[in-house]
Amino acid sequence: MLAPAAVLVLWTLVMLIWLGRTRLPALRRMGGLGNLAPGGRGQELEPVIPAQVAWKSHNYTHLHEQPTLFYAVCVILAMTGATWIDVLLAWGYVGVRIAHSLWQAMVNTIPVRFTLFMVSSALLLALAIRAAENTLLP
Repeated sequence: MLAPAAVLVLWTLVMLIWLGRTRLPALRRMGGLGNLAPGGRGQELEPVIPAQVAWKSHNYTHLHEQPTLFYAVCVILAMTGATWIDVLLAWGYVGVRIAHSLWQAMVNTIPVRFTLFMVSSALLLALAIRAAENTLLP
């Protein structure tokens, strides 16, 4: 049950590397980090870097939002006795989140991205219900 969570952590770090490998060259083309205002944040780069570069950053941020619930649910299920269904749901969630990342980072059309988000949300909801059942109705 913990393997899908570990893989999603690794995927998040892959997105961080991808983000860095696209954002840093874009910043160099703008004159380097020294030209940025002190204390600036990544969001402030939005108007000045290409959208395709920003998409990787947006996805990296997304991987720190809803998946935090996924990690908690994985631990709860691992501690309370995950079934093969739980493991299958967790791998499904990870697969869809990776597909969501790739889509957002490379194509980023909203209808497909939204569909992937909704599918992953449904999988997470199923996992959360399973975790609640395991803890509330042991």
